[in-house]
Amino acid sequence: MSGADHDNRGLLDALLGDGRPPLLLVGLCLLLAGAFALFQSATGHFLPHDVDFLGMQPEELCSLNECRIVHFMFHDRVSFGGALVAIGALYLWLAEFPLRARRAWSWWLFLVSGAVGFGSFLAYLGYGYLDTWHGIATLALLPCFVAGLLRSYPTLAGPHSATTLLKPAVEVPWFSQFGLGRGLLMGAAIGLVCAGATIMTVGMTTVFVPQDLNYMDMSYAEIDAVNPNLVPLIAHDRAGFGGGVGCCGTIMLACVWCAQPSRSLWQVLAFSGLVGFGTAIGIHPLIGYNDLVHLAPAILGAAVYAAGLALAYPRMHA
Repeated sequence: MSGADHDNRGLLDALLGDGRPPLLLVGLCLLLAGAFALFQSATGHFLPHDVDFLGMQPEELCSLNECRIVHFMFHDRVSFGGALVAIGALYLWLAEFPLRARRAWSWWLFLVSGAVGFGSFLAYLGYGYLDTWHGIATLALLPCFVAGLLRSYPTLAGPHSATTLLKPAVEVPWFSQFGLGRGLLMGAAIGLVCAGATIMTVGMTTVFVPQDLNYMDMSYAEIDAVNPNLVPLIAHDRAGFGGGVGCCGTIMLACVWCAQPSRSLWQVLAFSGLVGFGTAIGIHPLIGYNDLVHLAPAILGAAVYAAGLALAYPRMHA
C-alpha cells in the first residue's frame, strides 16, 4: 500500500470512526432540514423548484378563498418539519447512547426506520411529482447512512440478530406505574405508525379527505383547474409528511420497548413528542382549520403520549 493510499485510508477511518459519526451527521441534517421547513413556512415562501413547477408564487394563490390553499400547503409542511426535527433528535440519541453502548437493537432500528424514511421518497411514483431537492438530499444522506451502518455493525456486542428488537429492556408488570406509562407511550407510537401509513396512502391516491376540501371550500376539480400541477405538489407534501410520521413512530416504539429506562431517553421522547405533536396540532388554529373530527386523532394521541411520559417519569429519572 502506498503512502497516499495509507493516508487516505487513515482519513476515511477518522471520518467514519466506529460508524456513529456519519449516523450523527444524518440525524443533525434531518433536524436542521426540519427546522428549515418550519422557518420557510413561517415566512410564507415556497421553495424555488416549487415555484418553477407551479409557475406561480404563493401570493397568486393567496388571492383564492382567503389564501386557504396556501395555508393548507403550509399546514402539511409545518407538520412535516416537526416530524423531521423529532426524527433527527431521536437519531442523535440513538447514536450517542445505545449504539455507543453497542446495543444490537439500536443498529436494527436504524436499518428499519431508515428503510421506512428513505423508502417513502419512492411514494412520488404514486403522484408523479419528482421533487429534485428532496431527491438530491436523499442521495446525499443515503451513502452516509449506509456507511454508518456498515461501519458500526462489527462493533455490536452480544447477539446481532434482528430479534433483539423484540426483547424488552426490562420486565415490569403492565399494571405498574411504569408499565402503564410504557404501554401508553407504545400505544401512541403505534398510532403514529398507523397515521403515517394512512397519510402517505391518502397522498398517493385521493390526496384530500373531505375535511380538507371543506376547509379550502373547493372541490378536487376546482383545485386542479387553478393549476394542473397543484394537486401533485400537495400530494408530494402529504406523502412525505406521512412517511416522516411513520418513521418517527417506528423509532419511538422501539426505543420505549428496547432501551433501558433513563433520564436521557425520557428527555428525547419528551422533546420529540412536543415538537411532533405541537407542530401537527398547533398549526391548525393558526390557519383556522379547526375541524374537530380532523384533529381528534392527533389530540388523542398527544394526550396518551403525555400521560405515558408522566407515568414513566419517576422510573426514568430514578
